[in-house]
Amino acid sequence: MTLSTRRQAKRAARREARRALPFWRRLLPTWRITLGTLTALLLLAVGAFAVLYVIVPVPDPNARAVAQNNIYLYADGTTEIARTGAVNRTDVTIDQIPLQTQQAVVSAEDRTFYQNRGIDLKGMLRAGWNTLLGKGMQGGSTITQQYVKNYYLTQDQTFERKGRELFIALKVDQQRDKKDILAGYLNSSYFGRGAYGIQSAAHAYYGVDVSQLTLGQGAYLASLLQAPSLYDVRTATPANREKAVARWNYALDGMVQLGFLTTADRNATTFPDPIDPQPATGLAGQAGYLVGVADDYLISSGTIDAATLKAGGWRITTTFDKPHQDAFVKAVQDELTGELDPKARPTTDTDVRVAGASVEPATGRVVAVYGGPDYAKQPFNDALRQDNQIGSTFKPIDLAAGLIAQHTVDGRPITVDTRYDGTSERPVTGGPTPYAPPNEDGIDYGNITLRHAMVKSVNSVYAQEGVDAGLARVRETAVKLGIPDSVRGMDPANTSMTLGTATPSALDLAGAYATLANHGQAHTPWSVQKLERVNPGGGIDVPKVPDHKATDAVGRTIADSVTDVLRDVVSPRGTGAAALDLGRPAAGKTGTTDANLSAWFAGYTPELTTTVGLFRENPKTHAKEPLSGTAGLTRINGGAFPTKIWTDYMTAALGNTPTQQFDLQTGRGDQTSGNWPTTTASSSPSSSPTNSTSPTGAPTATTPSRPAPNPPTATDQPAPAAPSPQNPQPAPSQEQPAPSPRPSQTRPERPSDPPSATAAPTHSATAPTH
Repeated sequence: MTLSTRRQAKRAARREARRALPFWRRLLPTWRITLGTLTALLLLAVGAFAVLYVIVPVPDPNARAVAQNNIYLYADGTTEIARTGAVNRTDVTIDQIPLQTQQAVVSAEDRTFYQNRGIDLKGMLRAGWNTLLGKGMQGGSTITQQYVKNYYLTQDQTFERKGRELFIALKVDQQRDKKDILAGYLNSSYFGRGAYGIQSAAHAYYGVDVSQLTLGQGAYLASLLQAPSLYDVRTATPANREKAVARWNYALDGMVQLGFLTTADRNATTFPDPIDPQPATGLAGQAGYLVGVADDYLISSGTIDAATLKAGGWRITTTFDKPHQDAFVKAVQDELTGELDPKARPTTDTDVRVAGASVEPATGRVVAVYGGPDYAKQPFNDALRQDNQIGSTFKPIDLAAGLIAQHTVDGRPITVDTRYDGTSERPVTGGPTPYAPPNEDGIDYGNITLRHAMVKSVNSVYAQEGVDAGLARVRETAVKLGIPDSVRGMDPANTSMTLGTATPSALDLAGAYATLANHGQAHTPWSVQKLERVNPGGGIDVPKVPDHKATDAVGRTIADSVTDVLRDVVSPRGTGAAALDLGRPAAGKTGTTDANLSAWFAGYTPELTTTVGLFRENPKTHAKEPLSGTAGLTRINGGAFPTKIWTDYMTAALGNTPTQQFDLQTGRGDQTSGNWPTTTASSSPSSSPTNSTSPTGAPTATTPSRPAPNPPTATDQPAPAAPSPQNPQPAPSQEQPAPSPRPSQTRPERPSDPPSATAAPTHSATAPTH
C-alpha cells in the first residue's frame, strides 16, 4: 500500500468514526479545525495590526494645542463677562528640567515609562474591562499615550480616538527618544492656574524658573497632572487638599520604589506650599469670581474636563444676571465697605470679607454671587470656599429633621409648637458628647415653643431638639436639602453639630435654603446655560449640559412648616428684623459662630434665595480672625451687616417685580406667630420655670394646650449690659434683636488690646452657637 493510499484510508476511518458519534458531538469542531481556526485568526489579527500600524500616520500637531480664548457671557447671551484661555506656555528642553522633577513625573504618572514600548497592555486591558462593566470610558494611558493625546489628537473619550492613540504611541516610541517624549509631555500638559507646560507651572505655583524647582516642588507639580484644578491646595476644599497631599506622597514613595530617591532624602522632604494664585489678565472686578463659579460647575458636573475647557475656543453662556450682580456689589459697598475705616481701626477693619450667592428656588439657577471685591486684588472666590462654619443658619435643618421624625426617640411629639426648656447652658441629654451651650448674654427663656426658639435663636433648645430628632437624621436631612456630604462639621458623633459646625459654601447654603423655598423640591445650583465651540473645519461642538430636574428632598408640609417659622424670624422681635426693610414677605435665619469668627444671614422670598456670610481672614496665614471690633462695633451678629447687605441686594433685585406671597401648606389651620414668652436674665437660676423631665433627665417636650403669656413690651425685657472687652459675654454668641426693625449696635470703649487672631475650629465638640 502506497503512502497516499494509507493517508486516504486514515481519513476515511476518521470520517466513519465521526459519523458514529452522537449528533450533538458531531457539531463540535475537531481539535485540528479548532487549532487551524485559531491560527488563522491570529495570523489575521497580526496582519490587520501590521496594516493599521503602516496606514495610521503620525499626524501634524493638533491645532487645538494652540489654545484660544474662552468667552463668558451673562444670561442675556450678549453681554460679555470675560475672555480667558489664551495660551500660557513656554517650551523648555529636557535638560532644563531638573532630573528629580522628571523622575517624580514618571513615578506619579507611568512607572513603566522607561521600560514600556509606548503602551501598557495591562493597563489598557484593565481600562477596557472597566468600560465594558459600565464604569464609563476608563484610562490606561502611558506618558507616551497622554503626550500623543495632548499634542496630536483630542480629549474625546471614544474607542476610535483610543485606537489611533495606541498606534501613534507605538510609532512615536519607535521614532523618538524617551527624553524627547517626556519633554513633549511636560511641555504640553495642563497644570492648572491657566499654566500649560512645566515652565509656566513653575512660575504659576512657585514663582521660579523650572530649573530652580526643588524635589518637593517638582513632586507637587507632578501630582497636579492627575487633577490640576482640584489639587491646587491654595484654593482646594479641605477634602481635595488631603487628596493632593496624598498624591504628592504617592509620587515620592514611588521614587523610592523605583530607586530614584533614598529613604532618608524622602523622609527629609516636606510639603512645599505654593504661592497664592496670581490673577489672570482680564478677570479684574467680579469677572474672575463669575468665571470661577462657571468653570467649577462645568467640571464638577462632568460637562467638560478641565484640560479641554482650558484649551479654549468655548463660548459659554452663564446664568448670571448683570443687574443682580451689580446690585450685590453695590449692597456690599453701601452697607459694609462704607462703614469700615482701616486707617483708624487697622486691627479690626482690615481683611473683612464677604461671601454671597443668590439662587432662583424654582429652577436652581444662580443669578449672582459675591466672591470678593476685586479678583485682581483678591484671587480667592469666597462664594465657593468651604471653611467657614454657618452657625445658627443650621437650625432650620434641625427643625426639618424633627418634623420628619415627628417624635423623639422616646416617643414625645415634635411640632413647631412643641415646648422645650430654654434655660441657658442646660446640659443636652442623650447626645453622643457632653454639651451645654449658652444662649446669648446668658438669657434664660423658660418653657418656649420651637417656633419662638427659632425666632430668638435659642441655643439650648435646638441643641436638644436636634439630638431628639436624631443626629443621623439631621445629617441626612442636611444632605437632602443640598448641603454637600463632604463638608466638615456634620459628624453625628458630635452633639455640637446641631448648632452649625458645618462649613458649606455660601452657594451650597443658598441651594439648601432654596429647597425650603421651593416646598422641599431640590435643585443643585447651576450656573451655565450652554457652551459651544466652532471647530477649524466649520463644525460646532455643543456638549450636553445636565438636566435640571428637581428631586424630592423633604415633603412639602415639612418645608412649608419651616418656612412658616422662618417668616417669624423676619419680624420686629426676630433676629432678622433688619430684613423687614425689604417690604415684602420674606423668611430667613441669622447665624453667628463661636468667638465671632463669622456671621451669616440666609433668607428668601417666594422667588429668590440669597445668603450672605461675613468673616475676617489673615491674608498671609489664612487663619480666621474675630469680627469683634469691626466697624467699631463690639460684636458683629448675623442680624447686622449680613442682614443689611441681604436686604439692600434683595430690594434692588426684586424692585421691578410684583410682590409674591408665600403659598404654604403646613397642615396647620393657624400659621400665625403666636404669643411671646417672657425672658429673664440668667444671673438667677431660679428665674427659669421648672419643667418636668423624662427618666433620662431630658426636658419633657409638650404641645401647649393654652396660649402662652401675652408678649412683653420692649421695656419688659431686661437689656443686658453692652458687651465690650471690659464686659465680656459668654461664647458662643447668638443674635438678639433690639425692638426696632434694625438691631442696634453698641460701640465699645477703646480696647486696651486688639482681639487676638484665632484659627477656625474644625471638629471639636464645641460648636458655634449661631
